Amino acid sequence: MTDLIAKAQMDRRLAEIVTPTIEGLGYELVRLRYMGGKRPLLQIMADTPEGNIEVDDCARISRAVSAVLDVEDPIEGEYSLEVSSPGIDRPLTRLKDFDTWDGHEVKLQTAELIDGRKNFKGVLRGVENGEVLVEIPEGTIGLPFDWLTEAKLVLTDALIAADLKGRKDAGFDPAAFDEIEQEEDAT
Repeated sequence: MTDLIAKAQMDRRLAEIVTPTIEGLGYELVRLRYMGGKRPLLQIMADTPEGNIEVDDCARISRAVSAVLDVEDPIEGEYSLEVSSPGIDRPLTRLKDFDTWDGHEVKLQTAELIDGRKNFKGVLRGVENGEVLVEIPEGTIGLPFDWLTEAKLVLTDALIAADLKGRKDAGFDPAAFDEIEQEEDAT
């Protein structure tokens, strides 16, 4: 496996169809999941290369991807399309993500047992020779990227502070928004 963007065969097929459109718009596909059921759902997580996707960006991706899927018609029957940002506690799906988020807390799950366990929680320490380095209480270990089945940042104060700093550096100005107006209770 070269990434965790699309794991199931159907996910990989859909990713092949939508990735050129998403990248053509200047975004990156972070994760794609197709979930069957009574009302099937196609969930796409995307981001900008700088990591500052907005609601309008998601709407733009949704319209473009929807048009491509209407033409290609890879999903039988009706389904819902959901395009979103990866969020602050984002999934880590590409090897480069583990370098980008070095120093932050992460939860990892492996396909193979490693010292009797598949679940790891610790601090990312980057990537070395195709292995994700994670500092756990026992020390820093290297987990082969190809063995990972899930990887996600843990929501911490440090992660929130880094996200806020990134938004500020990208030009986010909370002062540019109107104040919240509260109605008085009329009773």
